[in-house]
Amino acid sequence: MRRTEFEVDESSNPEEIASFMEEMSFGFLGTVTPEGAPAMTPLNFVYVNGKVYFHGSRIGEKMTQLKANERVAFMAAKEYAIIPSYFSDPLMACPATAYFKSVRLDGRAVVVDDPAEKAAALEALMRKLQPEGGYKTIDAADPDYIPRLKGVAVVRIDADRVSGKFKFGQNLKQPARESITGQLAERDAPLDAETIALMNRYCPHAGGATGD
Repeated sequence: MRRTEFEVDESSNPEEIASFMEEMSFGFLGTVTPEGAPAMTPLNFVYVNGKVYFHGSRIGEKMTQLKANERVAFMAAKEYAIIPSYFSDPLMACPATAYFKSVRLDGRAVVVDDPAEKAAALEALMRKLQPEGGYKTIDAADPDYIPRLKGVAVVRIDADRVSGKFKFGQNLKQPARESITGQLAERDAPLDAETIALMNRYCPHAGGATGD
C-alpha cells in the first residue's frame, strides 16, 4: 500500500504534477499485447495542457497494441538521491532508500489525426529536446511538413487518473530529517542540494507543503 504522506494528488496539486511532467522528457508506456500480455515501451514525450503526447512509426508493435487495446498506463520518474543505510543505522541495511518523484497516468491512447494538433505536439517536443533551435518551426500549413506529418503517428493520452509519488522523507521526525539533510550537505553529490531543498519543501510542517 502506498504511503499517503508521499502521495501527490492531481486534483488538489495540479501545479506539482504539471511542473514535474513539463520538466521530464522520457517515460515508459504500458500497453497490452493482442494476446493479453503486458508490454512496456520507453519513449520521449511532451506534456502539453495536461496531456502526454508521443510520436513514432504508424506501423509496428506499439501501434498494433494500441489498436487492439487503447487502455494504457504511462509513468515518468526521476531519482534525486540514494540515502545509504548508514545515514541512519551503522549496522543494519534496512534504512537504505531513495528519494524521488514519479507520476503515473492511466487512461486511453488516442491517435491524433488533426494536422494542427500533430504539428503543435511535435513542435512542443522539439522545443523540449532541442531548445537551441536549428530547425524550421513545425507548421501544419508548411508544404515541407505536410507529407511528413501524414507519415508520422502522434498519440495523445487522455488520462482518467493521474497520481504522483514524491518521496523526500515526509515520514521522518525532525531530528532524523535534520540528520539526513546534514549528511547530504556533507556528501554534496550533484543532486544533494536540490534534494535538501525538496525535503524542506515537502516536510509536513512546512507551510503549504504537499502532504499536509
